[in-house]
Amino acid sequence: MHLDLTDLRLFIHIAEAPSLTQGAKRAFISPAAASVRIKALEAQLNCHLLYRGSKGVELTDAGQRLLKHARLIMRQIGYLKTEFAEYGTDSSGHIRIFANTTAVTEFLPEVLAGFLAKNPGVTVDLQERLSRDIVRGVQEGATDIGIIAGPVAAKDLQVLHFSTDRLVLVVPKGHVLDTGEPLKLRDALAFHHVGLQEGSTLQEFMREQAEKLGEHLTWRIQVTSFESICRMVEAGVGIGVIPESAATRHSRTMALSIVQLDELWAVRERSILVRQLEALPGCIRALISILRPEAIDIHSMPSSGG
Repeated sequence: MHLDLTDLRLFIHIAEAPSLTQGAKRAFISPAAASVRIKALEAQLNCHLLYRGSKGVELTDAGQRLLKHARLIMRQIGYLKTEFAEYGTDSSGHIRIFANTTAVTEFLPEVLAGFLAKNPGVTVDLQERLSRDIVRGVQEGATDIGIIAGPVAAKDLQVLHFSTDRLVLVVPKGHVLDTGEPLKLRDALAFHHVGLQEGSTLQEFMREQAEKLGEHLTWRIQVTSFESICRMVEAGVGIGVIPESAATRHSRTMALSIVQLDELWAVRERSILVRQLEALPGCIRALISILRPEAIDIHSMPSSGG
């Protein structure tokens, strides 16, 4: 079997369009030529990859499997090109990161600012994703690394723990829940909550915890950051669940009280997810070494290209 990289790249474009015409346009070939290439690829693999319809195309089960492998192959080709673009250096390349809400809003901006300032040849694509999408993205090669909080059920990935945080409840000073004693989530469900916007990982996580109790959270308002949550809480709009690191920082300048949650799930282990650490380009390993210095010595481990 001989798979052409041009065909794999075309197939990815079509799958992501999802239209043969649009995919062909992205690949800079005619729709007719694209159709011939896809039919030849299907013949080589002896299976149908696409359902063709008037509104576009849809992947078959075989097409879904090929898309996963094609993305991994093209990602590895990208690594190879990056490594040899400036042989022997870790100061150039492109890094794609899928991360949860806390990582995107709390600590990654500062970490990436320092990293990018020291490595002007590196670019980063940072996307906030739900936990399940982060895991799947690393598995399928849609992202180079994932940053997640909580347990990870993925035996085919390397999980590098790098810090621990807790979820806590923030309430206004003097609130009825401001007793100095830990409480259960159930005790807080009777009050209006201030939370993050729909689609955030923390928002989805808290909704799941309430549903496990047979209850639901009543959102008074949903905002875009932990700082905004704290300002709303300080103003008496409601109460909110946020990471303790953010709560501690904002409580220094706002009239807030931090209430510990007596829940096992409140302890959040932060982890970096990768498929194979040793196969990553030097620039990605360099970033991981900043997030988790004990996880990797980029100078002593074998390089994937230089």
